[in-house]
Amino acid sequence: MRTTNIIIRKRIALLFVCAIGLLFLLIVRLAYIQFVRGEELSKKAATYRMREVPVEAKRGTIYDRNMNELVISISSDSVYAIPSHIKDKEGTAQKLAEILNMDEETILQKLKRKSSFEWIKRKIDWDTAQKIKALKLKGIGFAEESKRFYKQESLAPHVLGFTGVDNQGLIGIEKVYDDRLKGVPGKIVVEYDAAGREIPHAMHEYISPQQGNNLVLTIDQTIQYFVERELDKIVDNYNPTSAVIIVMDPKTGEVLAMGNRPTFNPNHWQDYQSFIWDRNPAIWYNYEPGSTFKIITASAALEENIVKMDDHFYCPGYIKVADRRIRCWKHGGHGSETFEEVVRNSCNPGFVEVGLNLGVEKFYKYIRAFGFGQLTNIELPGEARGIIIDEKDTTNLNIATMSIGHSIAVTPIQLVTAVSAAINGGHLMQPYIVKEIRDKDNKVIEKHKPKEIRRVISEDTSQRLRKLLEKVVMEGTGKNAYVEGYPAGGKTGTAQVVGESGGYVSGKYVASFAGFAPVDDPRIAVLIMIREPKGGVYYGGQVAAPVFAPLARDILRYMGVPEKRNMERPQKPFEISKQITQIEVPNVVNLPLNEAQKELRAAGLAFQTRGEGQMVYKQIPEAGAVVESGTTVLLDLNRPKDLPDGKVTMPDLTGCTIKEAGALLESIGLHLEASGTGLAAGQSVKPGSKIDKGTTVKITFEPPGKPGHQ
Repeated sequence: MRTTNIIIRKRIALLFVCAIGLLFLLIVRLAYIQFVRGEELSKKAATYRMREVPVEAKRGTIYDRNMNELVISISSDSVYAIPSHIKDKEGTAQKLAEILNMDEETILQKLKRKSSFEWIKRKIDWDTAQKIKALKLKGIGFAEESKRFYKQESLAPHVLGFTGVDNQGLIGIEKVYDDRLKGVPGKIVVEYDAAGREIPHAMHEYISPQQGNNLVLTIDQTIQYFVERELDKIVDNYNPTSAVIIVMDPKTGEVLAMGNRPTFNPNHWQDYQSFIWDRNPAIWYNYEPGSTFKIITASAALEENIVKMDDHFYCPGYIKVADRRIRCWKHGGHGSETFEEVVRNSCNPGFVEVGLNLGVEKFYKYIRAFGFGQLTNIELPGEARGIIIDEKDTTNLNIATMSIGHSIAVTPIQLVTAVSAAINGGHLMQPYIVKEIRDKDNKVIEKHKPKEIRRVISEDTSQRLRKLLEKVVMEGTGKNAYVEGYPAGGKTGTAQVVGESGGYVSGKYVASFAGFAPVDDPRIAVLIMIREPKGGVYYGGQVAAPVFAPLARDILRYMGVPEKRNMERPQKPFEISKQITQIEVPNVVNLPLNEAQKELRAAGLAFQTRGEGQMVYKQIPEAGAVVESGTTVLLDLNRPKDLPDGKVTMPDLTGCTIKEAGALLESIGLHLEASGTGLAAGQSVKPGSKIDKGTTVKITFEPPGKPGHQ
């Protein structure tokens, strides 16, 4: 009996110890869950019973300099789904697809996802939202978001930019100042029970969004309207590939207006081809400025005392530099003239002589000082640097052509900034577009002030230059830019378009005018650039200069600048001499030297050779370029390094007789297999192809007048 009691007590003790041990383990587990994993599990629980609906912050307003609203944010409904609350997913997807004009399967996939929140469609119109609300679909809700609205539609869209569906800036000012404009988003937190039903009187937290800051631009809405008006006229008159107008305050660097063609409506940017909106030509397009660059050459020469106003030059119609003849635009030249007349007449030989007298070191000193080959750092995305030849590789021929605005590429914003420096007393100013940043209550929190980068020329030089450029408008190539009531100055420019792979594009030009007014106290600097105008007229003095006159007049009157009465007027408008004979340069590449010389003589062109050999591998100007009669074509006889030994380049034989084709092929080591009679109309080897010597080439000949010869 006693033994039995002892066993029972031991069993009770063991049971008690086990119970104590189990309790201890439970306490340890509870402590682990409570103190170690408590925060993690609490968050998981909240995830299952709490739902967050994002509340987008209202994006800041963009104003012009006079506080006119350019860009605002308007309320718009966005449709969202909480997938776990939707039982009939197929039916819900079908109903939404019909109203939203979306793919049903796309919506269904969103509704089947294991997530607590899914956007169905963002920023729908009011009528569509009402149709969906009327269905009272379970698990479908609406969040109020803001949608960007550009009040003047196509007013300066490349400057303002636009936003994406998430209200993020994609281009323009919207992109650069996205962090300041977008604000801080908020959210609504709602508690649900295990069945997915919203719990009445449960936790409902509203975290309000913080509105973004507002921007005040330097752009003047009225001046921008004037610019857009003139750009529309340019398109109507010349249908160019593109056109740019920039208006700047030369004293401060503030951009008062910047317009481009082609243009777009940022409210519906998706409806336009991307090349129209993805780059801003005013800050991106690289082009040879032509004679507008002579403003820089003249500034440098006057500042360095290389030339005086009454220094004499002689222009016979050309100037020879190295093995090239650089011609004047005026047939027969300007004869004897002073430097003042060189500027007024835009005389190429005179400016070439001035540039050569400056020399490489001094010329490049001013190219860099005026900001070419560098970013202006204007507050817009996608700015280009321009293109300049490396100073150590520069020859006298390069200096000669750069002094008249060739062999150098600039952007419109670079050029108008540099011209502003030349006429404002010599101060290179930082161009800028944002004047102020304001908070949601429109209190100024950041003010941008004019910033001088460097002094480039003296006040005296700038004053003399302004008077020279006034003569250009009153008596020279800029007569068509004369502004009624306001003394104005400026410089015209004409240059061929440079192709993407180098070389000039036949028959395509950039016409431009860089001007300012009034002369004694410039209030505006304007650059007008018109790329590839159609209609047979392409000189800057005929195409771009006439745009400046009404534009400058309206801007100055709007600004309240007093008019000058009884101003002297130019006696007659500027016209290009009818004596100039324009010739299209023939293609002589891959021709034997003697045949190339015959072609050029027949076209009324001169020629010079470079290198040794009997085959033309390259020509300058390229085929198709339109030049004046008598222009010298440089023929490069040096065999290309990438042309292996035993290889020759196939010439274009179109239009040759059988005898001529046979002689040409024989001269370069090829054989002819002819079919038909008449003139060459087709060949088995494509012109420009590199083939082995001794190859037989099949040429098809047809009588003159067949389609192949038209």
